[in-house]
Amino acid sequence: MKFPRALFINALIGITALMLAATGCTPAANPNTQPTFVTSTLENPQTPPSATTTVTPATTAVTTIPATTTPAVKELILSSTTSVRDSGLMDVLIPMFESETGYKVKPIYNGSGAAIALGQAGQADVLVVHSPAAELTFVAGGYGINRTFFAHNDYIVVGPSKDPAGIKGMTSTVAAFKKIAAAGSLFYSRGDASGTDTKEKSIWTTAAITQKGQSWYVEANTGMGDLLRIASEKGGYTLTDRSTYIAQKSTLSLDIMVENDFPTLINTYHVIQVNPGAFPGIKLNAEGGRAFVRFMVSPEAQRVIADFGVDKYGQPLFYADAGKSEAFYGTK
Repeated sequence: MKFPRALFINALIGITALMLAATGCTPAANPNTQPTFVTSTLENPQTPPSATTTVTPATTAVTTIPATTTPAVKELILSSTTSVRDSGLMDVLIPMFESETGYKVKPIYNGSGAAIALGQAGQADVLVVHSPAAELTFVAGGYGINRTFFAHNDYIVVGPSKDPAGIKGMTSTVAAFKKIAAAGSLFYSRGDASGTDTKEKSIWTTAAITQKGQSWYVEANTGMGDLLRIASEKGGYTLTDRSTYIAQKSTLSLDIMVENDFPTLINTYHVIQVNPGAFPGIKLNAEGGRAFVRFMVSPEAQRVIADFGVDKYGQPLFYADAGKSEAFYGTK
């Protein structure tokens, strides 16, 4: 029986996928080194592997935008993390892609957990996410192909200028979290199984702190921009990606407390085509999905990513990474 895609989208927006524990990291190199471009061939749609089969994700880049000006299926559904929206990056990239290819993008923004859940239900053509462990599970399950590393930024810990836990300037995020817990200082969490939420909870686990259920720990179940506003109003700490913080800094009463703790605070972004072979009863836009993957690692898009934020904030909000392996940053 065929299930129309539109019937599921609104219902699935609130779904949060179960996340696996974050995978281990190896020592990272300088995260701001600029990439070199390489080319590779994107995978074609395939049927899902058996439970014992391992799918090797594609991590190299393609540098040419396909010469498609009159696509057969014009609508492309993008399921994406919120940080690329809240920072304003997608407001630039999506019109570029539409102009180059003739596709019309319908973006749906959630935390990475919910974004991946839409892909796993066959309700999106392509994903932009930043939750490596969940992404690898998605690909290994046969739901995604052409997982491609295209950018990174980093996480930071922010909090009120009074700094009641006394963590400002610390170089270890784990040690800072321990001090927040010991002081019982307010900490606000996404609580939405997003990439940021998964990263934050992995830090509490490493710190051997049971934060859930504590009076000082609040799960807001909201996006990054809204969470920053809440933490600012309530005078609490939170973990955020740097790009969203910089983009909203002028409206916030939050200072950077902990930063540059690598590889712990590295935040890597991938674009993943949803595998049409996994959904025989649903017609996905396979050509559009592949075109979007190619676009995100094209020289044109990578230049925009590398320069984004420099004119307004005096620093880039993302670093362009086409052609790099995640191993460069100690992530997978």
